[in-house]
Amino acid sequence: MALALPGFGAALPAGFTPAKDAYAAWLAEELAKITEPIDLVGHDWGALPTLRVATLGEVPPRSWVADVGSVFHPDYAWHPWATTLISPGDGEDSLRHRREADPGESLMLGNGVPAAAAAEMAAALDEDMSRGILGLYRSAVPNVAASWAPSRTSAPGLILVPTADRVDDEMRSRDVAARLGARVELLDGMGHWWMYDRTGRVVSVLQQFWGAVTGS
Repeated sequence: MALALPGFGAALPAGFTPAKDAYAAWLAEELAKITEPIDLVGHDWGALPTLRVATLGEVPPRSWVADVGSVFHPDYAWHPWATTLISPGDGEDSLRHRREADPGESLMLGNGVPAAAAAEMAAALDEDMSRGILGLYRSAVPNVAASWAPSRTSAPGLILVPTADRVDDEMRSRDVAARLGARVELLDGMGHWWMYDRTGRVVSVLQQFWGAVTGS
Protein backbone atom coordinates (compact mmCIF):
# COMPACT_ATOMS: atom_id res chain seq x y z
CA MET A 1 0.00 0.00 0.00
CA ALA A 2 1.41 3.36 -1.06
CA LEU A 3 0.02 6.24 1.00
CA ALA A 4 -0.01 9.64 -0.72
CA LEU A 5 0.66 12.50 1.69
CA PRO A 6 -1.93 15.28 1.41
CA GLY A 7 -0.81 17.57 -1.38
CA PHE A 8 1.65 15.00 -2.73
CA GLY A 9 -0.38 13.02 -5.22
CA ALA A 10 -3.58 13.70 -3.28
CA ALA A 11 -5.56 16.89 -2.76
CA LEU A 12 -5.08 18.92 0.39
CA PRO A 13 -8.18 18.26 2.55
CA ALA A 14 -10.29 21.25 3.53
CA GLY A 15 -8.89 22.82 6.69
CA PHE A 16 -5.59 20.90 6.48
CA THR A 17 -2.63 23.15 7.30
CA PRO A 18 0.55 21.67 5.79
CA ALA A 19 3.08 21.31 8.60
CA LYS A 20 5.15 18.45 9.94
CA ASP A 21 2.91 17.81 12.98
CA ALA A 22 -0.20 17.72 10.77
CA TYR A 23 1.44 15.23 8.43
CA ALA A 24 2.53 13.01 11.31
CA ALA A 25 -1.00 13.08 12.75
CA TRP A 26 -2.42 12.27 9.31
CA LEU A 27 -0.08 9.29 8.94
CA ALA A 28 -1.01 7.96 12.38
CA GLU A 29 -4.71 8.21 11.48
CA GLU A 30 -4.17 6.34 8.20
CA LEU A 31 -2.16 3.60 9.89
CA ALA A 32 -4.83 3.19 12.57
CA LYS A 33 -7.25 2.14 9.83
CA ILE A 34 -5.09 -0.84 8.88
CA THR A 35 -5.83 -4.08 10.73
CA GLU A 36 -2.88 -6.11 9.44
CA PRO A 37 0.72 -5.83 10.76
CA ILE A 38 2.41 -2.75 9.33
CA ASP A 39 5.94 -2.68 7.94
CA LEU A 40 6.30 1.05 7.33
CA VAL A 41 8.73 2.53 4.79
CA GLY A 42 9.31 6.27 4.42
CA HIS A 43 11.46 8.25 1.99
CA ASP A 44 12.64 11.87 2.19
CA TRP A 45 9.91 13.95 3.89
CA GLY A 46 7.86 10.77 4.17
CA ALA A 47 10.67 9.35 6.31
CA LEU A 48 10.22 12.03 8.94
CA PRO A 49 6.55 11.34 9.82
CA THR A 50 7.54 7.66 9.69
CA LEU A 51 10.14 8.23 12.39
CA ARG A 52 7.80 10.47 14.36
CA VAL A 53 4.99 7.90 14.40
CA ALA A 54 7.42 5.08 15.23
CA THR A 55 8.92 6.99 18.17
CA LEU A 56 5.61 8.11 19.63
CA GLY A 57 4.28 4.56 19.64
CA GLU A 58 0.61 5.53 19.43
CA VAL A 59 0.17 3.38 16.32
CA PRO A 60 3.23 1.12 16.54
CA PRO A 61 4.22 -0.55 13.27
CA ARG A 62 5.62 -4.06 13.26
CA SER A 63 8.76 -2.56 11.73
CA TRP A 64 9.89 0.63 10.05
CA VAL A 65 12.43 1.67 7.42
CA ALA A 66 13.52 5.22 6.66
CA ASP A 67 16.24 7.12 4.86
CA VAL A 68 17.72 10.60 5.54
CA GLY A 69 18.11 9.68 9.22
CA SER A 70 20.54 12.56 9.66
CA VAL A 71 17.71 15.05 9.10
CA PHE A 72 16.37 13.84 12.47
CA HIS A 73 19.67 14.79 14.14
CA PRO A 74 19.75 17.87 16.43
CA ASP A 75 22.83 19.21 14.63
CA TYR A 76 21.41 18.87 11.12
CA ALA A 77 21.55 21.99 8.93
CA TRP A 78 19.19 22.31 5.98
CA HIS A 79 20.69 22.05 2.50
CA PRO A 80 20.80 25.21 0.30
CA TRP A 81 17.54 24.63 -1.59
CA ALA A 82 15.70 23.97 1.68
CA THR A 83 16.90 27.29 3.08
CA THR A 84 15.53 28.96 -0.07
CA LEU A 85 12.14 27.30 0.50
CA ILE A 86 12.08 28.39 4.13
CA SER A 87 12.63 32.03 3.13
CA PRO A 88 9.28 33.86 2.54
CA GLY A 89 8.96 34.94 -1.07
CA ASP A 90 12.08 33.10 -2.21
CA GLY A 91 10.43 29.73 -1.64
CA GLU A 92 7.31 30.71 -3.58
CA ASP A 93 9.44 32.03 -6.45
CA SER A 94 11.59 28.89 -6.57
CA LEU A 95 8.61 26.56 -6.76
CA ARG A 96 6.82 28.74 -9.30
CA HIS A 97 9.85 28.57 -11.57
CA ARG A 98 9.86 24.79 -11.24
CA ARG A 99 6.16 24.57 -12.03
CA GLU A 100 6.66 26.66 -15.16
CA ALA A 101 9.71 24.71 -16.36
CA ASP A 102 9.54 22.06 -19.07
CA PRO A 103 8.85 18.68 -17.34
CA GLY A 104 11.42 17.15 -19.67
CA GLU A 105 14.08 19.34 -18.03
CA SER A 106 13.40 18.08 -14.52
CA LEU A 107 16.30 18.41 -12.09
CA MET A 108 15.59 14.82 -11.03
CA LEU A 109 17.20 13.56 -14.23
CA GLY A 110 20.67 14.24 -12.84
CA ASN A 111 19.89 12.42 -9.61
CA GLY A 112 19.31 8.88 -10.77
CA VAL A 113 15.61 9.13 -11.63
CA PRO A 114 14.60 7.58 -14.98
CA ALA A 115 13.40 10.09 -17.57
CA ALA A 116 9.75 9.01 -17.54
CA ALA A 117 9.55 9.13 -13.75
CA ALA A 118 11.36 12.49 -13.63
CA ALA A 119 8.89 14.01 -16.09
CA GLU A 120 5.98 12.58 -14.07
CA MET A 121 7.37 14.10 -10.86
CA ALA A 122 7.84 17.49 -12.50
CA ALA A 123 4.31 17.46 -13.91
CA ALA A 124 2.89 16.61 -10.48
CA LEU A 125 4.26 19.81 -8.91
CA ASP A 126 1.09 21.89 -8.62
CA GLU A 127 -0.16 24.57 -6.21
CA ASP A 128 -1.19 22.01 -3.57
CA MET A 129 2.18 20.28 -3.63
CA SER A 130 3.94 23.64 -3.47
CA ARG A 131 1.92 24.56 -0.38
CA GLY A 132 2.78 21.21 1.17
CA ILE A 133 6.49 21.61 0.48
CA LEU A 134 6.64 25.13 1.89
CA GLY A 135 4.57 24.20 4.92
CA LEU A 136 6.77 21.24 5.78
CA TYR A 137 10.05 23.09 5.57
CA ARG A 138 8.77 26.19 7.35
CA SER A 139 7.46 24.08 10.24
CA ALA A 140 10.92 22.59 10.76
CA VAL A 141 13.09 25.55 11.68
CA PRO A 142 15.94 25.45 12.49
CA ASN A 143 15.54 21.71 11.89
CA VAL A 144 13.20 18.80 12.54
CA ALA A 145 14.81 17.78 15.84
CA ALA A 146 14.12 21.20 17.37
CA SER A 147 10.67 19.91 18.33
CA TRP A 148 10.87 16.22 17.41
CA ALA A 149 13.47 14.77 19.76
CA PRO A 150 14.41 11.22 18.72
CA SER A 151 13.81 8.41 21.21
CA ARG A 152 14.16 4.63 21.13
CA THR A 153 11.38 2.83 19.31
CA SER A 154 9.61 -0.35 20.41
CA ALA A 155 9.42 -1.62 16.80
CA PRO A 156 12.52 -2.87 14.96
CA GLY A 157 13.85 -0.17 12.68
CA LEU A 158 16.25 0.18 9.78
CA ILE A 159 17.86 3.37 8.55
CA LEU A 160 19.09 3.30 4.96
CA VAL A 161 22.17 5.38 4.18
CA PRO A 162 22.77 5.81 0.44
CA THR A 163 26.40 6.89 0.38
CA ALA A 164 25.92 9.26 -2.59
CA ASP A 165 22.90 11.06 -1.12
CA ARG A 166 23.90 14.73 -0.96
CA VAL A 167 21.24 15.67 1.61
CA ASP A 168 22.23 12.93 4.07
CA ASP A 169 25.19 12.45 6.39
CA GLU A 170 26.36 8.97 7.35
CA MET A 171 27.73 9.74 10.82
CA ARG A 172 24.64 11.67 11.91
CA SER A 173 22.39 8.96 10.49
CA ARG A 174 24.33 6.38 12.49
CA ASP A 175 23.96 8.51 15.62
CA VAL A 176 20.19 8.78 15.11
CA ALA A 177 19.97 5.03 14.47
CA ALA A 178 21.80 4.34 17.72
CA ARG A 179 19.41 6.59 19.64
CA LEU A 180 16.43 4.82 18.07
CA GLY A 181 17.84 1.33 18.54
CA ALA A 182 17.73 0.80 14.77
CA ARG A 183 19.96 -1.01 12.32
CA VAL A 184 21.92 0.83 9.63
CA GLU A 185 22.40 -0.36 6.08
CA LEU A 186 24.78 1.42 3.71
CA LEU A 187 23.71 1.53 0.07
CA ASP A 188 27.12 2.01 -1.51
CA GLY A 189 27.16 4.35 -4.47
CA MET A 190 23.42 4.97 -4.43
CA GLY A 191 21.88 8.40 -4.18
CA HIS A 192 18.72 10.00 -2.85
CA TRP A 193 16.49 8.09 -5.28
CA TRP A 194 17.69 4.62 -4.24
CA MET A 195 14.23 3.12 -4.91
CA TYR A 196 15.02 3.18 -8.63
CA ASP A 197 17.87 0.72 -8.08
CA ARG A 198 17.87 -1.97 -10.77
CA THR A 199 20.56 -4.15 -9.25
CA GLY A 200 18.29 -5.85 -6.72
CA ARG A 201 20.44 -4.59 -3.83
CA VAL A 202 17.67 -2.57 -2.16
CA VAL A 203 15.10 -5.35 -2.56
CA SER A 204 17.54 -7.80 -0.95
CA VAL A 205 18.21 -5.47 1.98
CA LEU A 206 14.49 -4.97 2.66
CA GLN A 207 13.65 -8.66 2.31
CA GLN A 208 16.43 -9.65 4.72
CA PHE A 209 15.28 -7.07 7.25
CA TRP A 210 11.63 -8.09 7.07
CA GLY A 211 12.63 -11.75 7.21
CA ALA A 212 14.51 -11.10 10.45
CA VAL A 213 11.53 -9.20 11.87
CA THR A 214 9.01 -11.93 11.08
CA GLY A 215 11.35 -14.88 11.60
CA SER A 216 10.77 -16.09 8.06
